Amino acid sequence: MKALILNNKVVDTAPEEFEVHESMTWMDCSDECEAGGWEVVGVNLQMIPETEDTRTYADFRRSAYPSLTDQADMAYWDRKNGTTTLDDALDAVKAEFPKPE
Repeated sequence: MKALILNNKVVDTAPEEFEVHESMTWMDCSDECEAGGWEVVGVNLQMIPETEDTRTYADFRRSAYPSLTDQADMAYWDRKNGTTTLDDALDAVKAEFPKPE
């Protein structure tokens, strides 16, 4: 198997080499090698270690909450209709991403 290298990262693999732009090179690689997950270190290919997820519950909540525009719209219709759509949406996010104790 061959790995196509650009900027020390594997961008493609193929059974055999083919002509590529001069900014790219080919290296021998194992069958496990895949694009996006391997890099050149020194003269060897190695798997790129997965980065640790350091997001907090607040980061997850921030991306899961409805936008402020949507929240305002929900609040308006809740007042008009006597419903709890906004509270239900916020409670669902808080239940999915609880605050650590």
